[in-house]
Amino acid sequence: MYIHLGQDVVVHTDSIIGIFDMDNTTSSYITREFLKVAQKDGNIVNVSEDLPKSFVICEDGNNTVYLSQLSSATLLKRNNTGAILNSGWYKNQEAIVDVEHRKD
Repeated sequence: MYIHLGQDVVVHTDSIIGIFDMDNTTSSYITREFLKVAQKDGNIVNVSEDLPKSFVICEDGNNTVYLSQLSSATLLKRNNTGAILNSGWYKNQEAIVDVEHRKD
């Protein structure tokens, strides 16, 4: 199954690590650092025409981060599988533990 993230970008649901609300998650230092490293590594793709409301991390060899103008709630409705934890959707909790403990 695929999810439309905005503009003409779709991703396969099997590649999604997590869907996150931009307002709730960027208050965390760890999340800001993760996004900063992703931007430095060139792994952020902005598919938003306006200010992004959510970001989606996909496992595609580079852990690409897509910034979307669609809310995380809308993206969650489009993907009816997964669990909701801490303002985001996670395929499995182990992936998030790895993200939170990444040191660069």
